[in-house]
Amino acid sequence: MSLTTTQILATIEDLVALAPRATGSPGGAAAAAYVEERFSRAGLATEILEVPSFAWRATECRVEAGDALAVPCSPILHSALPAHDWTGEVRHVVEAPVVDIGADRVRRHDVRGTIVLFDLTFDMTLAHTLPLTLFLHDPGRRVLRRDVLRSRNPYVTSLARTMRDAAAAGAVGVIGVLRDYPDSLGYHNEYYRRTLFRLPGAWVTRAGGARLRAALRRSPRATITLGVERSEVVSRTVIGVLPGSDRGTRDEAIMIQSHHDSVGDGAVEDASGAAEVIALAEQYAAESRAGRPPRKTLLFTSFDTHFTGYQAHREFARRHVLAPDARWRIVLNATIEHIGLRAVEGADGGFESTGETEPRGIFLNVSPAFTARIAGLIRRHRLHATSILGSGLLEFFAGGIPTDASFTFVSGVPTVSLISGPLYLYDDADTIDRIDVAQLEPVARFFADVVDDADRHRGSLLGTLPAGLRRLLPRGRW
Repeated sequence: MSLTTTQILATIEDLVALAPRATGSPGGAAAAAYVEERFSRAGLATEILEVPSFAWRATECRVEAGDALAVPCSPILHSALPAHDWTGEVRHVVEAPVVDIGADRVRRHDVRGTIVLFDLTFDMTLAHTLPLTLFLHDPGRRVLRRDVLRSRNPYVTSLARTMRDAAAAGAVGVIGVLRDYPDSLGYHNEYYRRTLFRLPGAWVTRAGGARLRAALRRSPRATITLGVERSEVVSRTVIGVLPGSDRGTRDEAIMIQSHHDSVGDGAVEDASGAAEVIALAEQYAAESRAGRPPRKTLLFTSFDTHFTGYQAHREFARRHVLAPDARWRIVLNATIEHIGLRAVEGADGGFESTGETEPRGIFLNVSPAFTARIAGLIRRHRLHATSILGSGLLEFFAGGIPTDASFTFVSGVPTVSLISGPLYLYDDADTIDRIDVAQLEPVARFFADVVDDADRHRGSLLGTLPAGLRRLLPRGRW
């Protein structure tokens, strides 16, 4: 049996040992090769989707103010880009007056020719998901505590709008204070693909921000030095195919998805999800060899480019969902991300584990009957601190859902996507000890039951809307 805690955890350890698994890096290539080898050894037909992407690297980063005060800093990833497809090397040395906007909006200040100093805010609390919540399994009331509902995820932030507005208003650089974050410069922001970060930028900690502000009161000027290299690289997304047995539904496929790339160790984000996909692939392949193949084709996909612009995700959707001659008719996407423990800021300023499962949501846009069955499976497998988030309307917006499944989702594929947002998710602190080990097997068995359920039912009826109607609606607007 592949769906055991021991085996899944061993796979996570293997992937963490290859870190950093950044797109285009040796670790990224090794992770893709590892996933492909596991799929192939299980007996799946494998293929690699190679798509151009970009590797961004800071060669130097400094923030100075006042009488040569050097404030420890780290680069705002993907900053100082003149265009989305720019490649090359550049060194910025920006010396200018500083306008401190705190947590305010840029448009309320005159920032032309200045460096904008701002407090990064995490703008989405767990409570913000409550209007979408159709079902919550919380027998220990771990989610509905006030401190948990007020917790914020590190994905939905003020960074993109601040960068966009600062550049539009004529600023020459930005410094972000990690005000609501533990004492860490290991925060690695994503590449928010719709927003070009034209200005050079740097992060400082809350304590560093206080030192910087004290120096600016004496002399309101600062210098940002940022060296950047960006090159085009080839991403590698792994697809493992297990053919279905039913001739009448062989063109129908169920997709099981995560991603293997990371910036740092990436234990929770997303060695945990990739390990679950590998375990499910091995389990279903073993069942097929034993004479119990699935009726529908199963596609096990481990994506690249999660942190560099989602180029592989978009190409997959174009090629395998939106294209009139697509090889399969994907009737369900099951995506698994972030099986981690909840953490808070500790007394020492670092990340302190609470020992509890990080509250998680399952974004879905499937039929009411399927939704009810999924709720039953959540209870059966004791996926505590787990909510069902009704997302049917979100598929008609370009933003989709904040998960790795978003591009197939907005392309019209019914989706069941599990995700959580622990505080350390984009930090170097995402190490193996953050894994919610007790939940590895329950999550795997839950998704096996979801896939089995979808395999038994007509694919055209799995979604919120019938497939015939879905095909008439506009798609691919990302």
